Amino acid sequence: MIKNLLFDLGGVIVDIERRNCVEAFELLGLENADSYFGDYAQTGIFMALEDGSATIEQFHSYLRQRLPEGTSDQQIDAAFNRFITGIPARRLKALRELRSQGYKLYLLSNTNPIMWNSVLADEFTKEGLTRADYFDGMVTSFEARAAKPDSEIFCHTAAQCGIKPEETLFFDDSPANVEAARALGFNAVHVEPGHEFTDYLPK
Repeated sequence: MIKNLLFDLGGVIVDIERRNCVEAFELLGLENADSYFGDYAQTGIFMALEDGSATIEQFHSYLRQRLPEGTSDQQIDAAFNRFITGIPARRLKALRELRSQGYKLYLLSNTNPIMWNSVLADEFTKEGLTRADYFDGMVTSFEARAAKPDSEIFCHTAAQCGIKPEETLFFDDSPANVEAARALGFNAVHVEPGHEFTDYLPK
């Protein structure tokens, strides 16, 4: 019996556009900007920020050394946040309705402190609420110091949120993350492009 719904963020709840971010860093002058961003995961210093192995200060310092002199941390953050295009109101409504139906809702996201504490926080205020009003628990990769699809972050999530994998349905847009969750006993569905997570809810 499914009691818990565990959500990825980007590509499931939040709309993202990788190309926007790449172009923003190209405009700042970052060479080979495209190489840092994958379809489902980042690389290099961007991944280090996401898995908690680099601080925001280290991230800024690394990029300033590779950008034109005078580039500010604020410009770097603004370019990075271009990855996020927004959360449609219908998804926020769907989350609220699922909680009202008795499900426990949890979030498991590969994300970074820059987005998490700015644009992502803001997107959840559209209805006058906050993230905590939509979820019973939240796990981020940078705080857990582990990232999907590593089994460590799924085990950490189950322990921190007090949930059993067999009672939990996980939604993710990455096939690798879905397979990793299934291997650990979670029920999991791949939210394909053009589909809503509501399309995969238990009937």
